Amino acid sequence: MKTALLFIDIQNDYFPGGKMELVGSVPAVAESARLLAAFRKRNCAVYHIRHLSSRPDATFFLPDTVGAEIYPAVAPLTGEPVITKQFPNSFRGTGLLERLRDDGVETLLICGMMSHMCVDATVRAAFDLGFSCGVIHDACATRDLTFEQIIVPAEQVHASFMAALGAVYAQVKSTGQILQEMALITGSQAVAETNQ
Repeated sequence: MKTALLFIDIQNDYFPGGKMELVGSVPAVAESARLLAAFRKRNCAVYHIRHLSSRPDATFFLPDTVGAEIYPAVAPLTGEPVITKQFPNSFRGTGLLERLRDDGVETLLICGMMSHMCVDATVRAAFDLGFSCGVIHDACATRDLTFEQIIVPAEQVHASFMAALGAVYAQVKSTGQILQEMALITGSQAVAETNQ
């Protein structure tokens, strides 16, 4: 069962100095970079999703701006697919589904930004499309939200969405757990090859 790592919208505007700075974007990208290094080391599939705003009133992720570029710590290498989207759901209006199916991917490990918007929409869509999903919670970030004059802190927004996704749609794990599982799989394969 082929697994792929899917980065969602880890773009400059979400970081300090950007037009939509998130809470926790810096530690989240540090964990994302750890995952990316591990996947590249094992020649595992990596896909990058980039949002470009097309709405007339958009204030960030504007085309042809530095803010819309993928953050340097997780910048794609030559050969790693970059899918451009214009909606929260990474499958809507893109070739992502066809690309994943052509590549034989059945399991998606998903991280990125924002937890409550594009990560959530993409995980739910992937589940409905038949993929087995994992969300790496400490490699995601979000922001404070407001509802009827109630300010919901980013930490609670993130926790609520991770709890909801973890109930049905995905296994929610930390970067450390994923890396440990990868090490165990690699170790098991090495033992099996030695015993052949």
